[in-house]
Amino acid sequence: MARPMDSQGTLFELPAHHIKAAELTPELLDLAAQLPSTVRFGGMSWTYPGWLGSVYGVAANEKQLAAHGLPAYAKHPLLRSVEIDRSYYEPLPADTLRAYAEQTPDDFRFFVKAHEDCTVVRFPLHARYGKKRGLDNPRFLDAAYAERAVVEPVVRGLGEKLGAILFQFSPQDVGGPVTFARRLSDFLARLPRGVAYAVELRNAELFSHDYGAALADTGALHCHNVWTGMPSVPAQARLIPPPARKPLLVRWLLRQDDRYQEAMARFLPFHALREADLDNRGQIADLVARAHRHDVPVTVLVDNKAEGNAPASIVELARTLVARLRSPHSGR
Repeated sequence: MARPMDSQGTLFELPAHHIKAAELTPELLDLAAQLPSTVRFGGMSWTYPGWLGSVYGVAANEKQLAAHGLPAYAKHPLLRSVEIDRSYYEPLPADTLRAYAEQTPDDFRFFVKAHEDCTVVRFPLHARYGKKRGLDNPRFLDAAYAERAVVEPVVRGLGEKLGAILFQFSPQDVGGPVTFARRLSDFLARLPRGVAYAVELRNAELFSHDYGAALADTGALHCHNVWTGMPSVPAQARLIPPPARKPLLVRWLLRQDDRYQEAMARFLPFHALREADLDNRGQIADLVARAHRHDVPVTVLVDNKAEGNAPASIVELARTLVARLRSPHSGR
């Protein structure tokens, strides 16, 4: 999870036209041409200086990329979507989101994390929470707050380029599976209609029939994730009713036995694929191939901490998927 950047979205000394896209190789263009148009890949931000050479053709720091890097990112043929992570820490105004949308092609899609106040029962014991540390959060699953602070500006800012609003529930005590599912269902039912909402769990015990029913009944999606202590992606798919995984959304974050800070320390500055995760890569490719064969659109968002470099992981995942789609016995 990236840290908030107070200066993101403002202008810096490097003009936008100086953030050039990396040169596209014939091999990369050919790989992109072999993918179904209904399958999208993307990173969990676009602000990584370590992507020099794979996404960016000129060296730039994080702030410069935050302000001016998105058009170059969107020129990469495999990066047709992106996650906006900064919105988890603070709601973003519609004007900021609209500026992002205007920097991307018509078929580009954004996945926006909802402000953490929507999904945190109690504020963590972290210095950035100040006097709120350890206190109950009165905005937890407050649909009126979510509509005002998240849904309305996101929809107004991104319009047709909105893929989904993601409600990420970090590991915490939410009262057990039945209580959580009931509260989640009530929350989702009160949100404005006509918007795609996705839910990501980080507590394995919350996967239940009631959780799946809450999503299906309200038209929300389950976000399959590769994360510490979570069931595998295919196991999650088996637990979720079909209406809640159409379209299919996957976030490939880090191995189930890994830790966030440890992965970050190993992989910084995220300039290369460092540790291939063939098991999760293959499972995701199988699930995507199966979804495609059932005419289900797919988005897979990849974190640098999955293998060390998200764009490289996406290239390898695309190659694996193409091979699966060519096989008559794969992804059924």
